[in-house]
Amino acid sequence: MNVLVTGAAGFIGSHLVDRLLAEGHSVIGVDNLSTGQSGNLAHLADEPRFILHQADVTHPLELPTGTPPPQAICHLASPASPVDFGRLAVPIMRVNAEATRLLLEMADRHSARFFFSSTSEVYGDARVHPQPEDYVGHVNPVGPRAVYDESKRYAEALITAYRTHCGVQTRIVRIFNTYGPRMRPDDGRVIPSFVCAALAGEPLVIHGDGSRTRSFCYVSDTVEGIHRLLMSDQPGPINIGNPDEVDMLTVAREIIELTESTSKLVHVPAPVDDPQRRCPDISRARERLGWQPTVSRREGLTRTVQYFRNLNLRQGSRS
Repeated sequence: MNVLVTGAAGFIGSHLVDRLLAEGHSVIGVDNLSTGQSGNLAHLADEPRFILHQADVTHPLELPTGTPPPQAICHLASPASPVDFGRLAVPIMRVNAEATRLLLEMADRHSARFFFSSTSEVYGDARVHPQPEDYVGHVNPVGPRAVYDESKRYAEALITAYRTHCGVQTRIVRIFNTYGPRMRPDDGRVIPSFVCAALAGEPLVIHGDGSRTRSFCYVSDTVEGIHRLLMSDQPGPINIGNPDEVDMLTVAREIIELTESTSKLVHVPAPVDDPQRRCPDISRARERLGWQPTVSRREGLTRTVQYFRNLNLRQGSRS
């Protein structure tokens, strides 16, 4: 297929581009590079089946001359880190609302399959554990995280309307915490923050008492789930994440061990509306996609630590 991927230079987007090319597809990558990094795709500079087109998808998208129309559209564009929620509040709302509508219109015109990367954040500070897809969530619509949470919820409703009333083939994935190579060092999410601090010998900052939990899925497992959903006949939403729930104190200690760091742990107050627990129910993914994660947390953390260690070496050699 000819596949259009928005957010192609982002963390998960760039890994999905690699997977699609490995499967024999041609890919048009679109990114405005507000949070994506062109270096994530530098290894594809000589790949004839890949084009990187720098554009803002909140405006009507004009593809390069001669580019064939997409047969599938994967909409992954959106800043996703809490550190971006304040400085990019309106762009986040626009890319999940206006851009989603424009890309759905494109999918409708070209009879293309439309895939959307939603998020576990639609469940908010959940009152049901683990979170199944039919749980409607516990979200604060005017809180500091609302620009991301609510724009993703709106996008899911819009996509459902286009599927139900316009006949567009749509797929919705709800991605839980994913980590691995190509995350930004200043991403603000817990694993890159902990790893970079540990490698620098700086304190690891834990929000709250360390009892808050997350479920971390290594990026190759997440991309496998995304690919299976894209190629399936399932509209979703389907959770993709690792049900191995772990508290932040344990993760911090594991990273200190893996980095052989002397870093200390520092506790600060938790942010407003920060979910207390987060864990996916992946029964639907197992039953309908035959998917479940295969990379253990220790293996994934080891690979991630090595990535950031190598990144530090490369940056040091350039300075």
